[in-house]
Amino acid sequence: MCLLGFSSGLPFLLVSYTLSFWLKQNGIKLEDITMIASAGMTYVFKFLWAPLLDHGKLPLLTRLGQRRGWLLLAQLGVAAGLLAMAALTPRQLPLFVAATLFVAFMGATQDIAIDAYRIEIAPPSAQGALVATYSLGYRFGLLVSGALALILADHIHWAQIYVLMAIAMTLPVLVTLVMREPEVLRLAPASWRQAMRESVVEPFADFFRRYRLPIALLTLLFILLFKIPEQAIIGGVMGPFYRDMGFSNTEIGAVTKIYGIWIGIAGAFAGGVAVARWGAWRSLGGCIVLGAVSNLLYLLLVSHPGHLAMLTLAISGQNFFEGMLGPPTVAFLSLLVNRQHTATQYALLSSLVNLSGKVLGFFAGSIVAASGYGGYFVITVLSVLPAMLLFAALWGRFDPLGAPSANAS
Repeated sequence: MCLLGFSSGLPFLLVSYTLSFWLKQNGIKLEDITMIASAGMTYVFKFLWAPLLDHGKLPLLTRLGQRRGWLLLAQLGVAAGLLAMAALTPRQLPLFVAATLFVAFMGATQDIAIDAYRIEIAPPSAQGALVATYSLGYRFGLLVSGALALILADHIHWAQIYVLMAIAMTLPVLVTLVMREPEVLRLAPASWRQAMRESVVEPFADFFRRYRLPIALLTLLFILLFKIPEQAIIGGVMGPFYRDMGFSNTEIGAVTKIYGIWIGIAGAFAGGVAVARWGAWRSLGGCIVLGAVSNLLYLLLVSHPGHLAMLTLAISGQNFFEGMLGPPTVAFLSLLVNRQHTATQYALLSSLVNLSGKVLGFFAGSIVAASGYGGYFVITVLSVLPAMLLFAALWGRFDPLGAPSANAS
């Protein structure tokens, strides 16, 4: 799970945060950078093709099994897409954007397969340990595609960096070839109509049956909104922001993606302890508020541009609370999933988590142009208020673990 986490984390920044530095270096304006670097928005639509991974089999990869077959295809696709980006470069912008979208699509497909594999490979009692191990590997993936890539950018060409990132996908591919397939019995549908119902209709109908319409809708709306503050500062706006504040690529990489990654890991462990002590639901509410308020630390950089200590302070607070939010989020979403529709339901829920923040990030360049960086960060903090109102409305509907309570209906 640690190595699969690495595989999942590696391409994410290469189509968003890290990509924005490459685009900035090629003289592309901020509004276009934030739009192109929003290719990661592909991740929020992964539920649209998740049913294929639950019910479709790949003819040439049948021997690997359903989960490993799809995972191998996605990993090879990520590597091929990164090589295409390196060959095209932003000088051939339309084709380069197409290659970027392909990497994002394959990265999202990989996430669907890994999340389903994690839930199916072990019982619910082991999911906490698997999530923590996966999160550690994911952070290492971010370390390589974020910090290492930025530091290398001061010494070699960006195209060479993306070739190295493609080569780094070799290790996860080897892991996929040797790990075991989950032992899940899947019955073949009797007809095409039944196949469509089981793969497309039933996963969504099942969720509403289990939680009843009012609570299901409120829960989905809450999931849609509570991560806006975090997602809004992951995309393409942050790279240009750090550069405009006067920091070099090496300084940015060292503080945000080396030091910051370890702070995030510490936060993730704190989040895991919080889940063990207070349950997924209560921990989630507290971590949402702390994560949102931590965005205000970036105002220190606006008032002290180029000040390395202020950058370190801002990254310390924001990364710690961002990392702390991870375990309660994954634990809560995993408890909502019916194992009969693992890939589809988890993909839908995790997509909703990221959707609103990605939309805000897509328009980040225009918002910054209108209100400045300081105004943008304040907006990201205020955006948490609707989610907390929904959290209060759902209080008592979920027990501390995150499961529906007795009075949920």
